[in-house]
Amino acid sequence: MEPAPKLTLNNGVYLDQVGYGTYKVPAADAAGLVTDALAAGYRHIDTAALYGNEQGVGEAIRTFTACSGVPRNEIFLTSKVWNSDQGYDRTMQAFEDSMARLGLDTLDLYLIHWPCPERRLFVETYRAMEELYREGRVRAIGVSNFQPDHLAQLMDAADVVPAVNQVELHPWLQQHRLRAVHAELGICTVAWSPLGRGAVLSDPVITAIAVELGVSPAQVILRWQVEQGNVVIPKASSPGRMAENLDVFSFKLTAGQRAAIAGLDRNQRSGSHPDEVN
Repeated sequence: MEPAPKLTLNNGVYLDQVGYGTYKVPAADAAGLVTDALAAGYRHIDTAALYGNEQGVGEAIRTFTACSGVPRNEIFLTSKVWNSDQGYDRTMQAFEDSMARLGLDTLDLYLIHWPCPERRLFVETYRAMEELYREGRVRAIGVSNFQPDHLAQLMDAADVVPAVNQVELHPWLQQHRLRAVHAELGICTVAWSPLGRGAVLSDPVITAIAVELGVSPAQVILRWQVEQGNVVIPKASSPGRMAENLDVFSFKLTAGQRAAIAGLDRNQRSGSHPDEVN
């Protein structure tokens, strides 16, 4: 299958609109599953220090590029600094630790995993990431789980506008206000839990549209995401599901179907609220 279309980030770097997420992928399975994803056509892989699988992710990328002829610069890799490593010096060391586990020379995107607003360290953390960006160690930097007020605080001090904000986003949590801020600042929206951790798959509106189009409920939701201009990073544990999640560019939603999905927004999270993670 062909890789997903690419979006252009605010610094000119390209990012595949559908990536493979590795949250809760066990360390022992990471190399095999990421290899399967790369073989299926994925060129965007998302991991984090928290996930405990960076070593397997890096192994898969190194092996795949050596054996497939696909160059490293065609694979976009994201990782994230964890909450306990916030602060300038700790972030610099956390980055070195992640790169050692990955076994790679450069990282495509480095994110602050959560703002942890009560700790008041995310500006200092971001300054370290700006330094890594200036040094060419990272091709792009950004944030994850930042709300509009967190972004406002960051932009008051930052030199580099975040390329990405990775947030929970799905039909039950459409994040209109946050996405408007992203549009104003030129920040790409990356949706984690793009299927609402599976809960939205059984929504009657989604299942009815799936029947109308002859596709799966997951494909309906992922197609809705990409038509919104979002990047998605669904997780899958089988080659068949990986291929299905990537196959969302051969059909389109009708205006009526898009309106029906727009009506599902209920501000319902499957994960934690960013203000409560500290």
